[in-house]
Amino acid sequence: MKKYLKLLKNNYVLGTLFFLFWMIFIDSNNLVNQFQLSQKLNQLKDQKEYYQERKEIITQERQELMSNPELLEKFAREQYLMKKESEDIYVIVKK
Repeated sequence: MKKYLKLLKNNYVLGTLFFLFWMIFIDSNNLVNQFQLSQKLNQLKDQKEYYQERKEIITQERQELMSNPELLEKFAREQYLMKKESEDIYVIVKK
């Protein structure tokens, strides 16, 4: 026990302990913040992958629509409720 008390009276040991306490708990780059930031980074990487995959799918669908006039007409009719002048459109909403 006397050995530990002697160590705690040493200025270098006290300075080192204070420095470690400061860096681990108080500093703006403490371990808790670093852990939270790494989790946020992983989450953002997952979102980036999702949006890149989604972008590829949308690009392929766009190419298909632009290359096929029948598909383009079907898309316009379904999504934007476009019609020819001589037609009437009825929208049925399912509950």
